[in-house]
Amino acid sequence: MAQKWGHTSSATNPLIGLEEAARFAPEIDKALQVVNERGDHDVDPGSAESSQYNFPMRSVIVVLLFAGSAFAQDSSQLIAQAKKRWSESPHGPMLERILPPTFELRRMPDPGSRGARLLVQYCVQCHNLPNPAMHHAAKWPPIFERMVVRMRGKGNMGELMHEMMAGVQAPSEEEAGVLLAYLQRNAQKPIDPRKYPEIFAPEGQAFKLACEQCHVLPDPMRHTAAEWPAVVARMEKNMEWMNRVVGNRHPPDEPQLRVDEINAFLVKRARKE
Repeated sequence: MAQKWGHTSSATNPLIGLEEAARFAPEIDKALQVVNERGDHDVDPGSAESSQYNFPMRSVIVVLLFAGSAFAQDSSQLIAQAKKRWSESPHGPMLERILPPTFELRRMPDPGSRGARLLVQYCVQCHNLPNPAMHHAAKWPPIFERMVVRMRGKGNMGELMHEMMAGVQAPSEEEAGVLLAYLQRNAQKPIDPRKYPEIFAPEGQAFKLACEQCHVLPDPMRHTAAEWPAVVARMEKNMEWMNRVVGNRHPPDEPQLRVDEINAFLVKRARKE
């Protein structure tokens, strides 16, 4: 029977010691699938033939991992360059306040894709790294179009916009299409109220009240039970950051963010691991 290869982790393979391995799992699994499809001949796992068969598979994985490491390094440099440019610009404080700084590079979906690279290349020129899930797919096109217009030095602020965008590069039409597709593909998946009618019951009140202030209510199946608390904690930081930026003062009768109830609602309905 032909030897089959499954997903390889750093815990079982010393070749995968980079943190990016976990983020590049989809690309690695695709490579393994190709190897499996071609390995339709019987191979003894302990034979010399097995070692020869194993070498190209491992080589593909190593190349992918080095590509992931290079992507992370290049992206970090672009982000650092953008922050330096903001610090030297009279408009820097305005640009830095557009988006919260809580979405980290390591959390980017499909990091090996061209769309991910373009997101870092163009979007961090003007603000902190955006999370594709900050909007649902239908909302991204008009927002993205507005951003591209601004990168070209135009928009609703006239000469000020042209001055703010000095030195900023805009994507080509082809690049814009790839970038928008990436954002929509990884956008927020709205909850189906027919599937979760309890969002209108007391059990779902805290979740509904808090989350729909900033975006569509997310489908609980988007994350596992183990992942949701960290996601909710990041959203809580985003809300605190937004209040600090705009200088809002909490009215005494403002509903409080009930994190425990939000987590309980999401964890109960989360995607199975």
